[in-house]
Amino acid sequence: MARRLRIGLTGGVASGKSTAAARFAERGVPVIDADQAARTVVAAGQPGLAAVIERFSPSVLTPGGELDRRALRDLIFSDPKSRRDLEAILHPLINAEMERLEKAAKGHYVVMAIPLLVEGDAAGRVDRILVVDTDESVQLQRLMARDGIDADQARAILAAQARRAERLAKADDVLENDGTVADLRQAVDRMHERYLSLAAALRS
Repeated sequence: MARRLRIGLTGGVASGKSTAAARFAERGVPVIDADQAARTVVAAGQPGLAAVIERFSPSVLTPGGELDRRALRDLIFSDPKSRRDLEAILHPLINAEMERLEKAAKGHYVVMAIPLLVEGDAAGRVDRILVVDTDESVQLQRLMARDGIDADQARAILAAQARRAERLAKADDVLENDGTVADLRQAVDRMHERYLSLAAALRS
């Protein structure tokens, strides 16, 4: 059986990755989302949640017993060691969940939506890296509006990710998101046709 083309979709926070991923899905492409996999592995009753509680204490839980993602985020962004510890717990579980979903998916190619693709060790698991790119000042404003945080918090989140130049240096393909949502969707459509051709060549 021929190997299926894997596209790693990434970009800075608030760059438009979710919009791009949604458009790929609308075109019938399986989208395996690392953020969704991350939520799955720390759901109530999962070993991932137990490991997080053991490392960070029950203070990272909501009154209902679910993971308080905002409290955990605030904790790890103020402490690089805590962030590394969390990654050591969750990354293997997230990778395994994404592999499971990818094997079950149907389609000519698959999109692996991984926000920290460049920063982490996931680049070797994809054939091509697709970066959604936008100006960092736009990211900052979108992030503040989306999450209801101040500029200092937003800058700290941006600082924890790869710089824009690093992502672009590793990109095989780029979706420029400097226009409207409709512009980005049309750019995804063009990329989709390109990937169908590449996927066909890989299968032949």
